Amino acid sequence: MKNAKYSINANQVYKNGYSGKNVNIAVLDTGVFTHRQLDGRIKYFRDYVGGKKTCYDDNGHGTHVCGILSAADIGMAPNAGLYVFKVLDYLGMGQTSDSIRALTYIKENCVRHNIRILNFSVGYLPYSDTAERVKILKLIDELWDMGVVVVAAAGNYGPAPFSVTVPGISRKIITVGSFDDIRSGKGPTDCCIVKPEILAPGHDIISLGTRDGTYIRKTGTSMATPIVSGAIALFLEKYPDKRPEEVKLALYNTCDRTVDLYKDTGKGSWGIINVDKLLGVE
Repeated sequence: MKNAKYSINANQVYKNGYSGKNVNIAVLDTGVFTHRQLDGRIKYFRDYVGGKKTCYDDNGHGTHVCGILSAADIGMAPNAGLYVFKVLDYLGMGQTSDSIRALTYIKENCVRHNIRILNFSVGYLPYSDTAERVKILKLIDELWDMGVVVVAAAGNYGPAPFSVTVPGISRKIITVGSFDDIRSGKGPTDCCIVKPEILAPGHDIISLGTRDGTYIRKTGTSMATPIVSGAIALFLEKYPDKRPEEVKLALYNTCDRTVDLYKDTGKGSWGIINVDKLLGVE
């Protein structure tokens, strides 16, 4: 994560004391292991796969994502709170119906829990069940309209056009691609919307493992997405009254458009997130 932060100019922001304090992030994934780096950060856990009451992660993907978000030593927003919803099983597979149940809960309780961000590193192919796909997109858009900044992965089915996964195809939300992974999903969408909007590092990202004290490497837009979500948590700590569309505009206005170093991987996106510039602390 140190190299990842360096590559997106996340330096002065921490020296200025920003840590994601008082910002809660909902995470739909494979669950979360109670790694000591996440002590005090997991505010809520709900299991839609096995119905268990205590935190667990039988795959590791969710713990890795949560570590990128708010692990004490390496997280993008080390003081952000996590509301974790397990919607994927030990193979990383899941039913869209479980994601719909989780999204419905978040919609009904986001104000009570003060959930400001939804990190959706789960991607469903555009040709998945049409009715459920439409319902997920509807719930995602409703959350956005309610003030929750929804950040979704572009998926790893690229680099061909039209390879962004659901819900990343939503015209409203922020979709994240990886500037250092050629598999990163790319737009346009079937509605001719530019996707992904923003790029972040996603290759060989070191984060938490599912045994205490362990760290592992993972690659994909699933890793790039919480980097952006964590940066947004820092932004919302500084500007707590900003609405999702204002956050999206701030990302657009502050991203780095000099993407030639990455072999034009930025084509079809705005550019690469610049965290210090986003918070105005360069």
